[in-house]
Amino acid sequence: MKSSIATWMHQRPKIRLLALLAAPGLWLVVAYLGALGALLITAFFTIDTFTGDIIANFNLGNFQDMLTDPAYRNVMLRTLGIAISVTFICGVIALPMAFFMAKVTTARSRKFLVALVLTPLWASYLVKIYAWRSMLEPGTGVIDWLLRPIGIHSPGFGGPAIIIGLSYLWLPYMILPIYAGLERLPNSLLDASGDLGARNFYTFRRIVLPLIFPSLVAGSMFTFSLSLGDYITAQIIGGKLQMLGSVVYQNFSINLPFAATIATIPVTIMALYLWLVRRTGALASL
Repeated sequence: MKSSIATWMHQRPKIRLLALLAAPGLWLVVAYLGALGALLITAFFTIDTFTGDIIANFNLGNFQDMLTDPAYRNVMLRTLGIAISVTFICGVIALPMAFFMAKVTTARSRKFLVALVLTPLWASYLVKIYAWRSMLEPGTGVIDWLLRPIGIHSPGFGGPAIIIGLSYLWLPYMILPIYAGLERLPNSLLDASGDLGARNFYTFRRIVLPLIFPSLVAGSMFTFSLSLGDYITAQIIGGKLQMLGSVVYQNFSINLPFAATIATIPVTIMALYLWLVRRTGALASL
């Protein structure tokens, strides 16, 4: 009897921890996984074109229409290309910015620069995108006004505008993980590399980049997933171009099963991306 009581007293902290984790875990299962499961199930249903009612008749017609229609394939490839481009651009811009913040500037200036990086996140999403719309306006926009003297015009509205807008929106999500990774990087490694005669690029390629690779992966997960599911930017500055999110938005009220079918594409792509990331072991190093 005493041994059982002692065992219960010993396990009480673990039981208390499990009880605290039960509520968030339940919320994750119900609100996220439950909604995702309902979405995937709805994708196999059809809709009555006359009444608009959903018919719970399991079939693969929606997937067949999605895969055989060249228009939807083009939208999928375009969205994937935009997401990859945004992730690459954010990585190229974020690396030198994060390195300067973490290793070059002083400790006092570092806090100020981090605050500046976070400042755009306080502004409204729509305000920022409409600001870019006014700047990208052909003929009257700020970009056209600045670049016209050197013979370059604004890209206008379309694919390049979407990439520019999304890169601006999600850049802080790439800078902050890389900055956190660089802060943990000991300066002694950089000093030792320089003392042994390694050039700056060689030090970056062989020492810095492998050590901050998990941080790069963490940032890419944000930028890639957010770009993959975006549709508001495409509607405002994308011109006539559509992304997967735009197709989902257009079909949501008129054909929910087909909208759910289109929504499975970014979910599948992200699941495959996370699987590839997990194979690299980067997630375990975060």
